[in-house]
Amino acid sequence: MSYRHASTPIAAEGANAADPASPASPDAREVPRLRRRLYRELLETGVEGNLQPAIDRAIGVLIVLNLIALLLEHVPRIYQAWSTVFHIFDLFSVAVFSIEYLTRLYLAPEDEEFRERRLPRLAYAASPFAMIDLIAVAPFFLQAFLPIDLRVLRFLRLLRILKLFRLLIPAWTAFKAANADRTFRQRVHAIVFPGPHGGMMHTLFDSFIAFWVVVSVVAVILESVHSVDYMLHTEFIILDAIAVTIFSVEYCLRLYCCVEEPGYTNPIAGRWRQARRFSSVVDMLAILPFFLEALLHHLIDLRFLRIFRLLRLLKLTRYTGATNTLAKVIVREWPIMAASGFIMILLVIMTASLGYLFEHEAQPDKFENIPQSIYWAVITLASVGYGDISPITPMGRAMTIVLALIGIGIFAIPAALLSSAFSDQLQKERDALKQELYDMLADGKISPEEEEIINREAKRLHLSEVDVQVLLDQARRERDMKNDLARLPLHKIASRPEHAVEHYKTLISEIRQLGLMTDGPAFLATARDGDRLTSQELHLWREIQGEAQRAGGAEGEPDSDAKQPA
Repeated sequence: MSYRHASTPIAAEGANAADPASPASPDAREVPRLRRRLYRELLETGVEGNLQPAIDRAIGVLIVLNLIALLLEHVPRIYQAWSTVFHIFDLFSVAVFSIEYLTRLYLAPEDEEFRERRLPRLAYAASPFAMIDLIAVAPFFLQAFLPIDLRVLRFLRLLRILKLFRLLIPAWTAFKAANADRTFRQRVHAIVFPGPHGGMMHTLFDSFIAFWVVVSVVAVILESVHSVDYMLHTEFIILDAIAVTIFSVEYCLRLYCCVEEPGYTNPIAGRWRQARRFSSVVDMLAILPFFLEALLHHLIDLRFLRIFRLLRLLKLTRYTGATNTLAKVIVREWPIMAASGFIMILLVIMTASLGYLFEHEAQPDKFENIPQSIYWAVITLASVGYGDISPITPMGRAMTIVLALIGIGIFAIPAALLSSAFSDQLQKERDALKQELYDMLADGKISPEEEEIINREAKRLHLSEVDVQVLLDQARRERDMKNDLARLPLHKIASRPEHAVEHYKTLISEIRQLGLMTDGPAFLATARDGDRLTSQELHLWREIQGEAQRAGGAEGEPDSDAKQPA
């Protein structure tokens, strides 16, 4: 995502290539416009608004799905039951990867890495990335000409995972360049924690952890299905061990490099403070059940701890700002929410007591005591009405009607408060982002470090590229407005001395320009005619024009004019 408006060499080159009559690019006449346009829209990096990032993400997801499919194919019961689906998915994957390879081969003359070669397409075909793309689809086509065993073919399809290097290698190259003069711990910190030095490597690291969180949680859920657990019990154990290993390494890396974070620089106190954070506690709970069960299984049955592996889902809260925003909303609106909660508790206890009073004799099994009546009161107030407990006496039914009507309003208060406060908090955070953009534009441009901050904040606030561009345009217009003092009301200018001084200098400059552009003697004659200007105003005019002494020597009246009252 780019927010700089200066024309880049790529953009200039693209403009020249798209214009066959451009004198700056004599070879542009020979470049097919369609091919150039396709390359810019599909494959060229750094072009704002093109499809290249989306295509890379889609290819990456398809590669991961292929890996999952290959693992599931080794489970005979699953593969036999869904063999047609697996075959269709394989055909689809091969078709997509083949189209990608042929597209890159066709557009190779537009790639700046190969365009200067004598045979650009041949040079691309011999490149490592192209070889990886070819290997990903070659086994499928080879089986049409060679008697390849199906099991060998499945193994060769594992080579499709090598296509991920198309994302990893450029990200790692850019990461090394951005962290060339930094220590090992600082490099680890750049990958693990968000910051200006992480770049795409930090994004890939977060995506990798999020992927394993989702996979491990889905595995825990499927374990509760006996038929699935019977077929994949061993696979679930291996998968859980891999997930715990990954999460353990992540936890250790965060504790190791957290001292690079502001406020955590102390080697011991800083790491202890990091370990006490909510996100770190969640990371610990995500791996603790595995180690407790492995170490203490011979002393006590700890299989019930497996359900706590679902807490790994809370690890995803690190990658979204929604939970932080909700926490701020609850803290800010806590007095009002506490008051509404108190009213709800009071109403529940009162209605439960009345329900027990009216219904106990008629239904002693359902309204046995007040605590059991509380369940009925909450269900009725919340307008859920399961129907397992319901009054049958006239007074009980009348009270239920009143209770249901009151509950609509009472339970709606916290929901309305949270909704309104959440929207208000998001607006405040967006206004804060706009103020940050306003400060970043002080030098008239957005630096790469500032762009990284904008991207991180936009991701946290769930803002699209269009939304951020709108905020950036608003901040730019406001800064231009403040820089152009002539557009501001006079009382706004006068409220700030520095603006007043600059405005005064502007006015004096304009008066000087007026004196240079107008007929001086005619101006003075018109000013004296009918006393259009006072003597003091005339004297100020001459002073600004730098000719008071000359005019006074010629006419002999500036000093006397200056002594007269305005």
